[in-house]
Amino acid sequence: MVDRQRKHAVRKEDIRRVLGGAARTLKVKGELAVVFAGDGLLRRLNRDYRFKDKPTDVLSFAGPDRDEALGDVVISVETARANAREGGRSLDRELEILALHGFLHVLGYDHETDDGEMDALEKRLRRSLLSPSPATWVPA
Repeated sequence: MVDRQRKHAVRKEDIRRVLGGAARTLKVKGELAVVFAGDGLLRRLNRDYRFKDKPTDVLSFAGPDRDEALGDVVISVETARANAREGGRSLDRELEILALHGFLHVLGYDHETDDGEMDALEKRLRRSLLSPSPATWVPA
């Protein structure tokens, strides 16, 4: 995990627990890089790889060899904060959700094309893996 932002102390152990639990449930092994950054980096990556010139909450990049390097997940903590506020969740909970969502994309799931398969799996994993911390957003 790489933290390229300074506005929030990311609870990395919680993220590791969620992603480790998802990997065990899905019987997946390999390395996953998770980067926490700001909107600037996410905007550049979104522009360069998805041709959308705006920041986004999470981007996923599949690795070259799923047996070893699963890929990368890049999360905008700035956009995650706005999502959390809008959804009535804590920022820590939102970061767990985005990390899990990005991980599923790295594994090849695509909620835009799979008739609800990814959404159903993500909901099931959220219920079993997300931390028991309060889901209410607390102003920073």
